Amino acid sequence: MTALVAALATVLVLSGLVLGVQGIRKVPAAPPAARRKAAPLLGRRFSRLSKRTQMLLVAGLATGLLVGALTGWLVAIIILPLAAVGIPFLLSAPESSTKIDRLEAMEEWTRSLSGVLTVGYGLEQALIATLRSTPAPIRPEVSTLVARLRARWSTAEALRAFADDLDDATGDLVAANLLLGAQRRGPGLASVLEGLAESVSADVRARRDIEAGRATPRATARWITIITIGTLTLLAFSGTYIKPYGSPLGQVILIALLTGFVGVLMWMRSMAKGDKLPRFIGQAVAETSRA
Repeated sequence: MTALVAALATVLVLSGLVLGVQGIRKVPAAPPAARRKAAPLLGRRFSRLSKRTQMLLVAGLATGLLVGALTGWLVAIIILPLAAVGIPFLLSAPESSTKIDRLEAMEEWTRSLSGVLTVGYGLEQALIATLRSTPAPIRPEVSTLVARLRARWSTAEALRAFADDLDDATGDLVAANLLLGAQRRGPGLASVLEGLAESVSADVRARRDIEAGRATPRATARWITIITIGTLTLLAFSGTYIKPYGSPLGQVILIALLTGFVGVLMWMRSMAKGDKLPRFIGQAVAETSRA
């Protein structure tokens, strides 16, 4: 207990000294752009993390400091914050299921838009009319598209921005067909969109079959992680088993072993992750083609 109090007091005193020096120093005011440039890289990256990740990182760091002070295992200051952030990531569901839900929403919205066009609406009026029935996964993007049309954006510019908002190759395909319909103003856009909805539906079925095949390595990586964490937790209470890792060399070896283990898990997770299809429309593609 005395060692813990001394360690915590040391941390508090050093923090107070650092903050005091920072407060006493007179630093000339810099413009906002310069202040952003001078901000530490670590601080900028920390601020970009989600609130949940920041809380997990701070909690892991506090626990690591406590464990390090109680046991003398300074390696806990490194391992526990990384584990607090990394374990939820390794056990989390992949983003592919969310992408498939968005594809299904695009199919439903495209089919609805085709039906509205068949009753004699113009393209802009049809886009606005489908807002109420837009599926939730793409409702923010369609709402933004309708807001731009109501704000007197040109249809072509609004559709290109819509493709950027969707940020998906299938979304580019939908936006490209709408762009052609806006330019030609022909009666065949409804049938084209109906055929496009069928194509997206087939794409959804194919992706679901692929995801079913990828589920096995993901489940394997998840169970390996859970079993390993449980085993290490139980062995941590066995003083004879973990005693060799208490020395400085043992802690270095422990970090190397854990790094290799996490690297293998990340490799297994990447094997079950598909590559994103390239986009062919939108502002980002236009900038790339100019470069």
